[in-house]
Amino acid sequence: MRKKTWTSATGVLMVVLFASLMMGGLTSCKSKKKLAREKAAAEYAARVEQAKKTLTAILDGTTGWTLDEQQKQFDTIKSYNIDDPQVKDLMAKVSEKLKGEQAEAARKAEEQRLRDQEAAKRKADMEKFKSLNDAFSQIAQSATYDGANQRIQQTLTLFSTPEVPVLIIIDQQQGFNDYDRPTTIGKFLNYLKDMRAYKFAVESVKKDAQGKITELELIKK
Repeated sequence: MRKKTWTSATGVLMVVLFASLMMGGLTSCKSKKKLAREKAAAEYAARVEQAKKTLTAILDGTTGWTLDEQQKQFDTIKSYNIDDPQVKDLMAKVSEKLKGEQAEAARKAEEQRLRDQEAAKRKADMEKFKSLNDAFSQIAQSATYDGANQRIQQTLTLFSTPEVPVLIIIDQQQGFNDYDRPTTIGKFLNYLKDMRAYKFAVESVKKDAQGKITELELIKK
């Protein structure tokens, strides 16, 4: 009889111990899940606050970052898919700001490219028209009228006629030229002789089949 009682008691004890272990395991599991949720919530809250600070700084222009760096920060925040009204509002404003600044940067870059292109062209033209510019300078710098007249006659041999039109650019704006009153090469060379100064540069020339200049375009320096 005692043996049966002992066996029965042992069984009950085992059941109690097993139940306790199961309850402890469940409690431990629930505790870990709760901690994980709390950690995730804390990380999300921190990310939201950091996003607000970063986006506000970009809007205020206080980051010190380049435009590309600002865009990268914006893209990173966007990838978080933050569901916060204030963050969404800031992101919309920053997106608009960055697009405007990028468009302005592209416009300025294109303007600089055109300026560089024009400067390169002008430098190449200076080399291309060096002999013609030198001829004009020599006329202006001649020590005597006779010397200047001699050089004028030599220079006129480069032109098809003394009546070849000379166009003088006095201003350039957005690809358009503003010209002074037109003159002829004969009059222009005598003008250089009288003024004793050459303050122009050859911009372009047109030639006939014989290689004679039929039109000359100059620009004021």
